[in-house]
Amino acid sequence: MTEKVKLIIIGSGPAGFTAALYAARANLAPLLFEGFYSGPAGGQLMTTTDVENYPGFPEGISGPELMEKLRKQAEKFGTKVISEDVISCDLKTHPFVVRTSNAEYQAESIIIATGASAKTLDIPGTHEGEFWQKGVTACAVCDGAAPIFRNQPLYVIGGGDSACEESLFLTNYGSKIYLVHRRDELRASKIMANRVKRNHKIEVLWDSVVTRVEGDHIVRSVTVKNLKTGVEEKREAAGLFFAVGHTPNTAFLSGQIELHDNGYIKVHPGTTLTNIKGVFAAGDCADFHYRQAITAAGTGCMAALEAERWLSAREEQ
Repeated sequence: MTEKVKLIIIGSGPAGFTAALYAARANLAPLLFEGFYSGPAGGQLMTTTDVENYPGFPEGISGPELMEKLRKQAEKFGTKVISEDVISCDLKTHPFVVRTSNAEYQAESIIIATGASAKTLDIPGTHEGEFWQKGVTACAVCDGAAPIFRNQPLYVIGGGDSACEESLFLTNYGSKIYLVHRRDELRASKIMANRVKRNHKIEVLWDSVVTRVEGDHIVRSVTVKNLKTGVEEKREAAGLFFAVGHTPNTAFLSGQIELHDNGYIKVHPGTTLTNIKGVFAAGDCADFHYRQAITAAGTGCMAALEAERWLSAREEQ
């Protein structure tokens, strides 16, 4: 039997649980699918050790602890959390149909908050169980201020605007920033590339790749290979930052909703409204600019408020 609900929230990061909190307090009794096989329930914060830039926690808080608090708060007001992956949605009919591997649901409205996954490279020493989150990360803004990076040599991999932005940000903390790029010219916009080249704390390692990360309990060195000469050099390092892009988790929508060319969900500026009435998008699946926990939470709040207003207007018709 198909269960019918007013609101389904897909995703369990800050956007999803904030949306659930607001929706539950509005008596919408939301169902939230937190995922199971698709990635860690709780989103990217589940792989972050110390979160120091989320308001209200002056001493910092671990990513998993923050997500557990958000989950409990949402559940306290009546959110039902389901530990399953949404494998497909039918957005061409109303009520919308949401399917997992075990069940089918009908929803009057949907909030998509599935986030985005940071791209990494298959470099020895950078994986889970090695130095991931022990000096290797994919978010300079999230992690760059950590004590282990202060006044230390840091390495950024990439060549686009994100890599330039992260390198510039890290100059506030590291002693020297090395931007490792496999080509002889940055892919970044001219203005960003010029900012990097003018900054005395940043050195671009052209035609180069990182081939290994080593250390003890944290990162201590990286090995850099020059692709033209073939020469490898082991260099002192306290951190390695991937800045090679993100992949929005939107494939399950099967092209039913309007996306940007980069795969992120299009929303009307200043809102969480998509091109389908009754479907809202919050967090990193729609945001390729800020990508922060606090901005994701903010759009989760917006999505819940907009969904509640949309549902109320339908009931009044």
